[in-house]
Amino acid sequence: MLLPLLMGMPVILCNMLLQSLVSVWCIRFYIKRFHNKEGAFAGVIALFGIITIVLLGNLLQILLWGMLFLWLGEFNTLLDAVYHSGVNFATLGYGDIVMSPQWKLLGPLEAVNGALMIGLSGACMLAVLQHHIRKQLTI
Repeated sequence: MLLPLLMGMPVILCNMLLQSLVSVWCIRFYIKRFHNKEGAFAGVIALFGIITIVLLGNLLQILLWGMLFLWLGEFNTLLDAVYHSGVNFATLGYGDIVMSPQWKLLGPLEAVNGALMIGLSGACMLAVLQHHIRKQLTI
């Protein structure tokens, strides 16, 4: 039980760092390109940019977990490892691919990590949207 935690925690910490960088990047992207822009089109483009950045960040996190699974020998291909990782990260829990008993606790660990990181991604998008709406209401 301790071994999966020891193997998963560095990935969780890397994902937290990556998500923090992505969140700051989103805010900087918005401020630099859209902070002084007005109109619905500017809001749509800003939100589209933020969603794209956040999605890429989440996909990188899924890839990081998949690389861990591949490194541990749980899967033969990166594609299978990333698929399983995506199912865990998104908390889908299909169950069509199950990890070995030694590493199966990594699944719930990744699911918790994914839920937190996806929640932070949503918060980042909402912050940009709220700022743009407030800005439109004060015009």
